[in-house]
Amino acid sequence: MANEAKDKVDPLDAVTDVVAGAVAGMVVKNTAAEPSPAASPAAGGDAARAPSAANGGLASVTQIVELADQLSACADQLHERIMRDIRAYDGGAVPAQVQATARALLEDELLLRQRANGLYADAATHIVKSLGKSQQNVVALTSAAAEKIRKIALIGDITGLVAGLLGLAGAAATGQAGPILAALDKIHTHVKDIKTHQAPASKPA
Repeated sequence: MANEAKDKVDPLDAVTDVVAGAVAGMVVKNTAAEPSPAASPAAGGDAARAPSAANGGLASVTQIVELADQLSACADQLHERIMRDIRAYDGGAVPAQVQATARALLEDELLLRQRANGLYADAATHIVKSLGKSQQNVVALTSAAAEKIRKIALIGDITGLVAGLLGLAGAAATGQAGPILAALDKIHTHVKDIKTHQAPASKPA
């Protein structure tokens, strides 16, 4: 029976292994990225580290790294949610549609980690001069997204939210307020929609 279970999940193993490698790579990059603020020149370092309440969030290296942490946490929740959906079949046949959704979301997870890694590695170049939203707002929204991923009843319902997180990660890499605000609005909309349409969770028999 154990061999049959492995056979059923086998189509996802290759992607899962890649994701595991990406997680390991992220740890190395995070460690290398942490000294960046201290390595900056005195004047530039102070400007990079000092959050600006007037200009909003993502205004310092520390705040960019915090966003990368949040996106990585969302990727962690996504991976756990995907694997929970697969394990729920307990060795039984996993429907083709479920496998396809899981594969697509595992690929999204990998991309989200890669983009978070980019923010860690080049945080100083991604500082936003005037976002117009507070860091607290950014963190609260991404935290809400991670929680929705964890609790959603039907895994297919989070594809739009995951796309929004990918959009935010990509927009943050531009350092431009406009694309970042658009991505935050998209995430906010998906978080609200999931709250409205979420059904009671039910596990396969």
